[in-house]
Amino acid sequence: MKQKIAVLGAGSWGTALAMVLVENGHDVTIWGNKETQINEINEKHTNTHYLKEITLPTELVATINLEEAIKDADAVLFVVPTKAMRDVSKQFNEVCQNKPIVIHASKGLEQDTHKRITEVLEEEISPSHREAIVVLSGPSHAEEVAVKDVTTITAASSSMEAAEYVQKLFSNDYFRVYTNSDVIGVEMGAALKNIIALGSGALKGLDYGDNARAAIMTRGLAEISRLGVAMGANPLTFIGLSGVGDLAVTCASEHSRNFRAGYLLGKGNSLDDVLDNMGMIVEGVYTTKAAYELAQERQIEMPITEAIYDVIYNHKDVSSTVKNIMLREHKSEQEL
Repeated sequence: MKQKIAVLGAGSWGTALAMVLVENGHDVTIWGNKETQINEINEKHTNTHYLKEITLPTELVATINLEEAIKDADAVLFVVPTKAMRDVSKQFNEVCQNKPIVIHASKGLEQDTHKRITEVLEEEISPSHREAIVVLSGPSHAEEVAVKDVTTITAASSSMEAAEYVQKLFSNDYFRVYTNSDVIGVEMGAALKNIIALGSGALKGLDYGDNARAAIMTRGLAEISRLGVAMGANPLTFIGLSGVGDLAVTCASEHSRNFRAGYLLGKGNSLDDVLDNMGMIVEGVYTTKAAYELAQERQIEMPITEAIYDVIYNHKDVSSTVKNIMLREHKSEQEL
């Protein structure tokens, strides 16, 4: 059945997901706050800052007016940076006149509160303006989805009916969606893997090989699981698409802005220069701080996260930090 969908956020991932929805025959409006970008989408059917050399479907409509975007929508997909999620949610709540399914495809933890995105949405969007909340996450680069490369991700919700609705919205012959009821695990895996991707990129920048990157991914997954389970997640989630799947693709691909940012840090660039060079939000930088503080609060051991925090926020030398991690007290691999 054709649905009316609003996509809030006209970055690379929001645009790619909007393309999937249009491909599936839905009526899609994408919202952004930059008028020049919105005009480009409507007039040239491109979004060159985020998806170079990609032609967008002519059916995709863009607007700078949030109320216009969400009017009569069956579902609203939030794909804005984590730091903007609370503000956009408040704006949505003020102008929403119906009760759509709320979906989010962003990955991070809110600064200061350390809350997951679903928690932010629940706080800011009145129950009268949302049917259910669904998380859409997994191993996926916007650049590959936009050219219809095969992709599998997860729709997670406390409402299986809502998760299955989202599964049907997005699924086609190149984009397959699975369902999951573990919202905490899916969101924690999505957020924390960006930290490990920074470290993986830094190792590449320091000219370490595959052994080192396999090590950081494997031990990084142990950290993600440790904190996630402490937050109430199902440990099995972390060996699924939103866990090891997303971790692998983010830690090993130059499509990943977190990997690229880490690579530049490993090459000796300052954080300010790295962020200027990227030209897009690097969620891992902000998630590192939130996760480090959360781990301290809950007394969860996360040595890789702590090391990356030291490099980013305490300006520690990257190469020395790697050696210090290797010389930590010896432990069992199965130690929790």
